[in-house]
Amino acid sequence: MNRPQRDRTMETYLSVPQTAEYLSTSERFVRRLIAERRVAFHRVGRHVRFRLSDLDAWLDAQRVEAYRPVRTRSYRRAS
Repeated sequence: MNRPQRDRTMETYLSVPQTAEYLSTSERFVRRLIAERRVAFHRVGRHVRFRLSDLDAWLDAQRVEAYRPVRTRSYRRAS
């Protein structure tokens, strides 16, 4: 039986150690993300794989903008 053909663009999937390297973190942190279901992943039997595009989307969602305080005038009280 033939499977239907999918789009020819190849998705890249990473293992836990590869994901840790990609994120510049430890494997333990990646496994905690899995346990807390904070990042999308795929199970292939007992193995866990991460789609590179899912990781990039997750990273974009984690972005925190820099805080720029609003400059206000300081007024001195006249004595």
